[in-house]
Amino acid sequence: MRWWDIPPVLELEHDLFPEDAWSAGMFWSELAHARGIGASRRYVVAELDGRLVGYGGLAAVDGTGDIQTIATARDQWGTGLGARLLRELLSAATAFECHEVLLEVRVDNTRAQRLYERFGFEPIGFRRGYYQPGNVDALVMRLTLGAPDGTPADTSTPPSVGSATEPSGPATPSGPSNPPSGPSDPPSGPAQGTQTHG
Repeated sequence: MRWWDIPPVLELEHDLFPEDAWSAGMFWSELAHARGIGASRRYVVAELDGRLVGYGGLAAVDGTGDIQTIATARDQWGTGLGARLLRELLSAATAFECHEVLLEVRVDNTRAQRLYERFGFEPIGFRRGYYQPGNVDALVMRLTLGAPDGTPADTSTPPSVGSATEPSGPATPSGPSNPPSGPSDPPSGPAQGTQTHG
């Protein structure tokens, strides 16, 4: 994600999260930590026919990654785009040398929870009233990273990854470089998790 992506990201943000959408300033702040020697963030976007249809972000601190946000346009639900975005963020967590990745997801967002479970995330607790102003609880999930390629420490593995030059889905995530894309994965709708974002 670059600064010029912020306006279309905000459009999608307000469509998917009308009550607690991030502000432009929040995205600017995150992107300020995504470049340079001390970079601790990785934000990616996905485009289809020149239209931004998804985005995601990861923060990394002291060996722990935190999925800050993942969102896909409604017409992309069920295409595997959410899984490709997640795969790119997990790859970034490995590059940041994270040993675990955490995330929060709304307790009523079972679609996103199924996606995370496919990648090996496990529930570890709840945060009551985490999403405001709706006072919705968050399910906290964790993935322990084992192998250098970012596969989980247990025997479950994420869906296979294809070539970055041969995208098989309708949209391909992009950041400073195009990430790998793979076969269609389970449906994934909006699944964001930060203190101020649902």
